[in-house]
Amino acid sequence: MIGRLNHVAIAVPDLEAASAQYANALGAKVGAPQDEPDHGVTVVFIELPNTKIELLYPLGDDSPINGFLEKNPSGGIHHVCYEVDDILAARDHLKSTGARVLGSGEPKIGAHGKPVLFLHPKDFNGCLVELEQV
Repeated sequence: MIGRLNHVAIAVPDLEAASAQYANALGAKVGAPQDEPDHGVTVVFIELPNTKIELLYPLGDDSPINGFLEKNPSGGIHHVCYEVDDILAARDHLKSTGARVLGSGEPKIGAHGKPVLFLHPKDFNGCLVELEQV
């Protein structure tokens, strides 16, 4: 059901410094920051030959990333994102296996302009999983 790894998301306490580190120290292609108000984050995508890294920074006081950064002040891996062909079919299958879909269970539009869902980390070995329809 799942396709390729779309990205690994890393929550960061300083988006500008993290972006500069990837650009300068690692020589990576770093995108421009983009606000995602529906998700409460500002993101920067780092383009790799086989996938992407998504840097996450809180957008406002209600950002879900704030709690993560309080527990992990230096930042850290927040979630992994896998591609799926049909997000509704994937959701329905996962729910039938007992997996919990976060939020309302209805897809939201993600940073790539495509429908996304998040799955409870307790159902996936402590890892928050994002599904993105391609």
